[in-house]
Amino acid sequence: MWTGAGLLGILGCLAAIGAALAGTGGLESSADVAQLVSVLLAVPALAASLMLWWRQAAGPAVITPAALTAATDVLAGLVGQQWRTEATIRSLDDPDPIPVRWRPARDTRLADHPVNLSPTTVPTAVSSADVAGLAAAFRAMRRRRLVLLGGPGSGKTTLAVQLLRELLATRRDHPDEPVPVLLSVAGWDTGTCPRLQDWLAARLAQDYPALRATVLGPDAPAVLAARGLILPVLDGLDELPPVSRAAVVIALNRSLGDTDQVVVTSRTVDYRHAVNAAGDVLTSAVVLEPEPLDPAAGAGYLRRCLPPVPGRAWERILAGLHHGALAEVTATALGLWLLRSVYLSPVADPAELLDQGRFPDGTALRTHLFDRLIPALVEARPPSADPADPFRPRRRHDPARMRDRLGFLARHLCDPRGEDGGPRTRDLLWWDLARTTRAFSPAVRAALAAVVAVTIAAVSTVANVMSEGMPRGLTHGFGYGLAFGLVSGGIVAAGARSWPRQPPGFADLWRHGRRSVPRSRLRVLFRRGAVIGLGAALLSGTVIGMVDGARAGTAAGPVTGLAIGIAYVVTAWFTAWAESPTRDGHADTPQAVWRADRNLNLLRAGVTGLTSGLAGGLASGLSAAAVDTVAFGVSVGVTYALTFGITTGLTAGRHHAWMAYLIATGRLARAGVLPRRLMGFLDDAHRLGLLRAVGPVYQFRHAEFQDHLAAGGSARAR
Repeated sequence: MWTGAGLLGILGCLAAIGAALAGTGGLESSADVAQLVSVLLAVPALAASLMLWWRQAAGPAVITPAALTAATDVLAGLVGQQWRTEATIRSLDDPDPIPVRWRPARDTRLADHPVNLSPTTVPTAVSSADVAGLAAAFRAMRRRRLVLLGGPGSGKTTLAVQLLRELLATRRDHPDEPVPVLLSVAGWDTGTCPRLQDWLAARLAQDYPALRATVLGPDAPAVLAARGLILPVLDGLDELPPVSRAAVVIALNRSLGDTDQVVVTSRTVDYRHAVNAAGDVLTSAVVLEPEPLDPAAGAGYLRRCLPPVPGRAWERILAGLHHGALAEVTATALGLWLLRSVYLSPVADPAELLDQGRFPDGTALRTHLFDRLIPALVEARPPSADPADPFRPRRRHDPARMRDRLGFLARHLCDPRGEDGGPRTRDLLWWDLARTTRAFSPAVRAALAAVVAVTIAAVSTVANVMSEGMPRGLTHGFGYGLAFGLVSGGIVAAGARSWPRQPPGFADLWRHGRRSVPRSRLRVLFRRGAVIGLGAALLSGTVIGMVDGARAGTAAGPVTGLAIGIAYVVTAWFTAWAESPTRDGHADTPQAVWRADRNLNLLRAGVTGLTSGLAGGLASGLSAAAVDTVAFGVSVGVTYALTFGITTGLTAGRHHAWMAYLIATGRLARAGVLPRRLMGFLDDAHRLGLLRAVGPVYQFRHAEFQDHLAAGGSARAR
C-alpha cells in the first residue's frame, strides 16, 4: 500500500511538471514547479531519517540491590506517613483499638487444605488489641497470605490497617520484607489487568508519584511489583460484582508465586460465593473471622473513652450492654463506634438509649444512631483554620444540608446502573464524577465549542477593526474570526469527548526538593523540536510559496519553523519539569491529587497556549505583512495567535480530569445536589469522620452508613 502510494505521488509530481512545461509559462514556469516538487519529494526521506533520530532514547535504569532498597524505603515512608494521618482521623488509637477477637473460620470450605497452610504457624486466636501478636503470627506463616472475613461493621478494614501499620513500624528489623500497601480492590478490572502485578504497578504509579523520582525512575512501580516487593492489602472484595469477585480470586491464584504475599478483606457471605464461583479458594491463605464483641470488653472500651466519673446514665448504659438493643448494636465494632461518636459529648443525653419502647431492637437503635451521626459530629467539631488540627472542618455546615448532599453521593455510588450498565463501586473518585453522573453531555461540549467560536470571532473582529478600520476590518475580522472560531471550537469539542475518562495527572510546583529534567529527556525534546520546526518550515514555506510566490515562502518558512520549534521545546520542557516528582513528596490524598491535576491543567493550558499562540501569531503575521500591509499582518497574527493558543491550550496533553470535574460540578451545583466547592466539602466530611481516604479515593466511613444515606434515612430524620 505504501509503495503504491509513493509511486502515485511520484507520478503526480511528474505530471504537474509536465503540465507546467506544456503551459504558457514554458521552462520558467516548469522550473518553479519542479523546485517545489523537489522539496515535496525530499520531505519524506528527510522525515524518515529525522524520525529515526527522534526515537533514540536512553536505556532503562540499572536495577541494583541498592536501587531496590532505596525505592522500597521511599515507598515505606510514603505509606507510613499516609496512614499515620488517616489513623488519627479514624481515631484508631484513641485510646486504643476496639478489642475484637479473631479466630480461624469455622467453615473449612473457605480455607485451603491444612497441609498447604502449615498448621504449626496458623494463628489460633488473635485480637485487634494485640496487633503486635498478629504481625508476629503473620510473619511466622509459611506463605504470608491472609483473608479477613466478617459481617457488616465487624472491623475487617480496621484490622487490615492495624496490621499494615504494625508491619511498617517494625520493618526496620525486617528490611527485606515487602512494603504493605492498602488498595481498594474495587478498582481492579481483571479484564484490563489480568495479573495482579500489572494492576499494582498502575496503582503505585498513580498513588505514589514520588517513586518515579528514585534511581529506578518511571519503571520503579513495575519493578517493585514484579519482584514481589509489595504486600498488597486488598480491601473490599465484597464491593465488586459477583462475577468480578470470582475473577479476582482466579487472578490472584494465577498471579501469586511461591513467596508472594497478600491480605484480602471481604464479607463472609460474598467471599463464600466468590470461591464457589471460582471453583477454588485463595491458595495457602489463612482465613480469619471475628467473634462477637464481648459485652464486658465493649463496656471496658467505652469506660476508657468516658470521663473518670461518667454519671448515672452511663453507668446504667454500661450495665445494659449485656441485653436488649444495646447488646445487639455493640456486638460489632461499628455499633460501638456509633455509640461513642453520637453520645460521648457533653451536650448529648445518653439516657434516651434506655427507652425500650423507642428502641425495641438493634435495628431501630442502629437507625437512630445513623440519623444522629452527622448532627453530632458537626456539633462536636466546630470549624478551625489551624492546619495542625485534622479533626476540625474548615467551614461550618448545616447538618440537614450536609446529609442531603452526602445522600446524593451515596445514592449515586449505590446506583446499580453504571454508565455501561455495570454496577457502581463504593469508591468516590472525583475525576470519575463527570463520567458517572453524565454531567459532561454532548450539549455541554456544544456549548464549550460555541464559547470558543464566539471568543475568537469577537477578538478577531476587534483586532481587524482597530488595524484596518471600518468596514473592511469588520467584514474581514468577523468572517475570518468566525471561520477560525468554528474550526477551533469543533476541535476542542471533539477532544473534550475523552476528558471524563482521563485519569488525573501530576504537577506540583510547590513541593520542596531539587527537581530537574533528565538529560536524556532533554535530548529527546530538542530532537523533537528540531523535527517539528523543520517540518513546519518546509510545510509553511511550500504552501505560502505556491500561493504567494517564492519570496514570501522563503521569508515565512524559516520564521515559522523556528517559532514553532522553540515553542514546542519550551512547552514540553516546562511541562516535563513540572510533572517531575521529588523524593521528599507526600503520599497522595484525594485533595493532593485534585490540586496536582488542577496545577497541571492550568500550567499546560497557560504555557502551551501562550507559546503556541505566539509562535502561530508571529509566523502568520510576518507572512501576511510580507504580502500585504503591516496592519493586515497584525490583525492576521492576532487571529492566528488566539486560534492556536486556545486550541492547543485546551486539547494538548493527556490529562484533563480537572477540566471535566469543573464543568460537571458546576452543573450539579446549579441543580442544587452538590456544593460548588465539592472538594472542600469532601475534605470537611473526611475531617468530621464521615468519610475515609484510601490513597486518592474517598469512601464513606462505613458501607452501612452509605446504604442508610442512600435509602434516605429514617422517617424521623426526614
